[in-house]
Amino acid sequence: MTAKKIGVAILFIVGAGGAYAENPSSLIAGYSAEAARATPGFAPSAERGQGFFTRKWGVSQTMPSCATCHSDQPAAEGKHVVTSKRIAPLSPAVNPQRFTSSAKVEKWFRRNCQEVVGRECSTAEKADFIQFVSKGGRV
Repeated sequence: MTAKKIGVAILFIVGAGGAYAENPSSLIAGYSAEAARATPGFAPSAERGQGFFTRKWGVSQTMPSCATCHSDQPAAEGKHVVTSKRIAPLSPAVNPQRFTSSAKVEKWFRRNCQEVVGRECSTAEKADFIQFVSKGGRV
């Protein structure tokens, strides 16, 4: 399924509407529902999300893991290793703007998964990742 279709599916799953505000929980629910189609009984896991976040994927020596740029604590500010540009904390607990737009979330997953993981991330990985950072990096 394409990222665009997933974004549309998420909107339908969580009840699309002009007044509806997306949030981390609604995005997790949408990704989890999609992941459960492929893996019945799927439930998001902060532990798997932490493993995904800290894993050294081996695709890029410069950016071996998500934590390389985002720091090993999602509640902390990060810094891009190539551009030195400041990266606001991933955790919605300290950065309420995070994970409030499926379009932005898909944009960044598409870009970062290709650069760091070397492929598109699965909906299960996305649900786990958001679950982990939503807990402020605690499991």
